[in-house]
Parts: sequence; structure tokens; C-alpha cells
Amino acid sequence: MAGSMWFYVQHILIPYQQADALARARPRGNLSDLYPRWLGARELWLHHRDPYSPQVTREIQEGYYGRALDPNRPNDPIDQQGFAYPVYVVFVLAPTLPLPFSAVQFIFRWLLVALTAATVWLWLRFLAWRPDSTTTGILVVLTLGSFPALQGLKLEQLSLLVCGLIAGCAALLASGHLALAGIFLALATIKPQLTLPFAGWLMVWGLADWRARRNLVWGFAGTMTALIAGGELLLPGWIGRFRDAVSAYREYTGGAGSALDVLITPALGKIVASLIVLGVVWACWLAKRQPAKNMPFALVSSMVLTATVLVISTFAPYNQLLLLPGIFLLLRGYREIRGSEGPQRAAVLVCALLILWPWLAAAALTTASVVLPAATIQRAWQLPLYTSLENPLAVLALLLVYARRLLSREKIALRAE
Repeated sequence: MAGSMWFYVQHILIPYQQADALARARPRGNLSDLYPRWLGARELWLHHRDPYSPQVTREIQEGYYGRALDPNRPNDPIDQQGFAYPVYVVFVLAPTLPLPFSAVQFIFRWLLVALTAATVWLWLRFLAWRPDSTTTGILVVLTLGSFPALQGLKLEQLSLLVCGLIAGCAALLASGHLALAGIFLALATIKPQLTLPFAGWLMVWGLADWRARRNLVWGFAGTMTALIAGGELLLPGWIGRFRDAVSAYREYTGGAGSALDVLITPALGKIVASLIVLGVVWACWLAKRQPAKNMPFALVSSMVLTATVLVISTFAPYNQLLLLPGIFLLLRGYREIRGSEGPQRAAVLVCALLILWPWLAAAALTTASVVLPAATIQRAWQLPLYTSLENPLAVLALLLVYARRLLSREKIALRAE
């Protein structure tokens, strides 16, 4: 399954994109999502230039796309590739800034491979799940052979680094290293839209037992203060510049919307997103006194990350690596979920099929490529991506089923006592 997904990305999806770009005269440069952040950070760190400025944005386009974008060309990409990150990302990228970008690409790509594999182990540590080596190996291979991971690796996306930092934070929480967990959490805010919901939940959890958990809050608050103040020293007034860059990004991308917006229209999507947020906030409040090693804490943390993927204003597949703790939790508790009956059992099967679909479709295309021409196979390039929008919703639904089964079991145990 993992091999089929690699084949699909390398020999079906990428050739299709290259042919489509050629037919539409759409520019293709290095297409590295690391490049705009790296060049902006380099210009600020080494040459004291404003990374949010139009001049730096134009230079980013020349490297990323191969030329500056032309508004008079209707087929040019809409994404201007501006530096829409907090300025303190420069501290994370600082060791790479003196190097040529070709060397940075090589190092970063293999760092992401190693980090994504390590992320599996970190989430297993957080969930206190100790599967045998064969099962762990399968989970690593399937994770590296999932479309979100492959897309992130090909694009050299910082989201994979952020997912690794969040997983590291969670594993440190479970092992009792709260101050270090807070530091990891603060570093992960280089992508605030992915990290802040999880950070909000952990701050509530930390304040709920201040004496025992204050080191988490201090670690996070102290690191954030240092990052923000350091950014201000590098570029005074950067917060306003960053806010303007984010607003510009939303404007030129047309406000892509969340996965829910695309699935069920923006109006209904916002209503459902609000209900999901309220439900998750309520679950967080109920679980705020649970120890980090307890199942309710792991379940609520997985729900927060899954809901984040659902409700944030972009639905890039590489962000779905935040679904890993939820998926692993469901695999660990599959006996509980398997015991569902009637309509609930049917819903469980549908959700499981949605999650497995990308691998099944990639395997079908890989097999078909043996006998069918490449052009024919490339016309079906969307097949493995059909369930991309539904996958976070499927994981959240299964987590709710799992939570209900656990709650029912606890009630039965209390009655027996």
C-alpha cells in the first residue's frame, strides 16, 4: 500500500501536474514550500531586509516559480508565496541560513523523513501503546507512505516539522517533562493555525492543577515571550506586518475555507464548525483535571487536533498528519469500536473505508498502470484524493464512537460495584 502511494505520487500525480503546467504555460520552479520562509528569513537575518516587503516577495517568486508572477497572465498561480509566517521562524531556520538552498533542501528533506518516522514513535509513547516491533514498523511505513506525508515531503512543508514538535510535546507531557513540553509547544507556533487550538487546551489543562502543572505554562509562556521579543528586536513592528501578510494571503487565495466549507457549503460549514468547536471545548473542560497518562486526556487531545484539521481555513492534505494520534488511538481500541451494533456499526465501517480509500485507490492505479497507457492513468489522478476532505470527519466520528463506548463501559463498571 505504501509502495503504491509512492508510485502514484511520483509516476502519476507529478507527471500529470507537469503536463498540465506545460499546457497552460504555468510556471514551475523549485516548488519548495520551505524556500519562501528560508529566503525571507535569510534576507532578514543576513541583510536586515523586511521579509514581508513586496521586493522580497518578488524575489521569492523568482526562486519558487522560476519567474515573478504576472497579473496579466490568467493561468499564473494565485498564491503570491509571500512570507506569511511569524518572524520568529527565523530562529528555527537560523542554522541553515548561511548554506546554499540546494544543501538546505537535501538536509531538510531527510530531516523530515526521519522526523515523520519518529513522530509515530512519539505518538505511541503519548498513548502508552507498546505494540510489537512488526506493528510499529507497519505504522511507520504506512505513515511515510500516506499521501499527507508524501505531499509534505515533496513540498518540503514546515507543517511536518510542526507536527513533529506537537508530537514531541505530547510525549514529553506523558513522561512528566512539562517545562520542555511547553518549549516544544511554543516552537510549534511557527504555524499558529495548527498549534494554537492545542496550545489553548493544554493551557486550560495546566491551569486546572497549577501546583503540579505550572511548569508547562511557564515553559510555554517564557518561550513565547522570548520568541516574540526576539522577533521585535529583529524587525520592530513585525506583528502588524505579519497580520497584514496573513490578510493578503487570504485575499489573493480567495479565502479557500475549511474542509467543512467545501464539503457542505460555507454557510453550513461555519455552523457545523461552531458546533464541533463547542463540543470539543466542552470535552476539554470535562477532562481538564485528568492526568496526562490517562485515556480521557489522550482522547480529548486527539479530538482537539482532529477538529483543528476540520475547522482551520485551509484544507491542505499535509496538515492531516495531525490525525495520527486519533488514528492510533482507534487502532489501539479497535475491539471497543468493533463491538458497535446496528447503524453505528455501519457508520464505523464507512468511516474506516474512507480512511483506507487513498491507499486502495493508489494500489488500483498502480496495478492498472501495468496494462494501461500513462496518459490514461494520469486522467484518473484524483482517484486517491476523493476522500481527503472526509477523512478528518471520519476520524472525529470514530473518536466520538470510541468515547461513547468507553463511557458506557465505565457506567457498567460503576453499576457492578
